[in-house]
Amino acid sequence: MALHQFHLEADWTGGRNSVGKIEAGNLQTEISIPTEMDGPGIGTNPDEMLLGAAATCYLITLAAMIERANLPLETIKLTSVGEVDVTNGIFTYQKITHRPLVQLKVEASERDLDILKVLVKKAESTCMISKAVQRNVTIELEPEISIARL
Repeated sequence: MALHQFHLEADWTGGRNSVGKIEAGNLQTEISIPTEMDGPGIGTNPDEMLLGAAATCYLITLAAMIERANLPLETIKLTSVGEVDVTNGIFTYQKITHRPLVQLKVEASERDLDILKVLVKKAESTCMISKAVQRNVTIELEPEISIARL
């Protein structure tokens, strides 16, 4: 078994609407509560970081699966949206929607496209971050996949 540890250091001074800093490997940024939640909106925030973690995990997992399947990949693009409900002052991260746009090269077959359809769904269920948040945050997929045209 290999155990990987990731470390983060954080500094925060003041109360709710202060600004802090985090450092974790290559990630170095200021943090605060977003303006949408009546904060200063400086740097990033936990909501964006959770969305970023889920999106990049999905994207990297999908790319690895496509590579292992030897599919002729042209491009992958991803747009993701996170939804946070605020009811009676309680903040609940409800849903993340991934909208992958995956295009195979022009020489791809219909069989390649069928395999890609399976992988687009499988990548979400096998991504480490998706597994970590399941039962707490709904993750939906709205994929658009195609074969490039001449």
